[in-house]
Amino acid sequence: MDLRRDEVLLARPGDRRPGPMTAGMDRQEAFATDGMWSGFVRTEPGMESGWHHHGEHESVIYVLTGALRLEFGPDGSHTVEAGPGDFIYVPKGAVHRESNPSSVPADIIVTRAGTGQSTFNVDGPAGQ
Repeated sequence: MDLRRDEVLLARPGDRRPGPMTAGMDRQEAFATDGMWSGFVRTEPGMESGWHHHGEHESVIYVLTGALRLEFGPDGSHTVEAGPGDFIYVPKGAVHRESNPSSVPADIIVTRAGTGQSTFNVDGPAGQ
């Protein structure tokens, strides 16, 4: 959606555009500016995404439905699990992958602040 900095805008579900692609995730962009990205993401039950990071963007994820497991850290050795009502903060450049361990679709809202490209798909995290 084209943004004008001098007006309030509304993005309804039909207004969302496909967001940056990562295997296993349906990202839908609601708004994007030079310094911010916000949208809706759905993952199906049992889904595991590809490894990725968000470059110079830090992200905040809010879980609406289902469950979200986020793997990160050296060789993906750290895990955070979240459910409805939980927030997750992901720092700039953190390589991670997401999965939905629940039996229902996981719907999440994501807002990113930063500059440049917002999604980079990679082979996996580096070990330490």
